[in-house]
Amino acid sequence: MNKYVINDLVNVDFDYKYLKKVIKRTLKKEHVKNAYFSIIFVDKKTIQELNKNYRHLDKVTDVISFAFEDNKSICYNNIRVLGDIYICIPRMLEQALEYGHSPKRELAFLTVHGLLHLLGYDHQTKEEEEVMFGLQELILNEENIRR
Repeated sequence: MNKYVINDLVNVDFDYKYLKKVIKRTLKKEHVKNAYFSIIFVDKKTIQELNKNYRHLDKVTDVISFAFEDNKSICYNNIRVLGDIYICIPRMLEQALEYGHSPKRELAFLTVHGLLHLLGYDHQTKEEEEVMFGLQELILNEENIRR
């Protein structure tokens, strides 16, 4: 169990075990087996530095993904190495409050979002956004993690 305090108003205890099911469902939907990736929880300062250095945006964000794959056919010892997902826990908690849903829902959303980026999804165009966000909602709904 981890405890987070945001703005001295919200004291959140939560368990990350449910993320395993969300991740498994995402990988299954995308027919991904034998894959490796990391999820790193960070603070606002760290995510802002990453955003500034790699995306040239000097601001706090909620999630950043760094995909290692340029070619899905590349495997190491028959294991796909997908990349790293950085999630800003303080921003995640703020967004849960802003959007009026639970930290569990927001963290699951950011995890699926980051993982889909590692798998090649993007939302640069309206069409890409509809596909990616539709898939995110489908996965979360199937895990009964609703707004």
